[in-house]
Amino acid sequence: MALAEKHCVPCRGGVPPLRGAELEKLREQVSGWQAVNEHHLQRTYSFPDFRQALDFVNAAGAIAEQEGHHPDLHLSWGKVGVEIWTHKIDGLTESDFILAAKLDRIPRS
Repeated sequence: MALAEKHCVPCRGGVPPLRGAELEKLREQVSGWQAVNEHHLQRTYSFPDFRQALDFVNAAGAIAEQEGHHPDLHLSWGKVGVEIWTHKIDGLTESDFILAAKLDRIPRS
């Protein structure tokens, strides 16, 4: 099943963050995302103006609420920076990659 078809699972802690080959296997499924220090995912989306960047942020917020998993969103003119990680374990879980895949599906003009 594709990552974007799955749903985020709440992390209750007590599990180790993803590392190494396991992390890289998931990262390969979300093109354009970087796994920074095996701690968080990061990507910047570009837009032709502020309004479309804001629309993306609003759509991302709706997905985050639906999934119960919330990224850091950085809005500026013509771009949105996104950082995702599971705060409960201070690292990456499969849910972070699921959310990244869902954000990649947001339509952009």
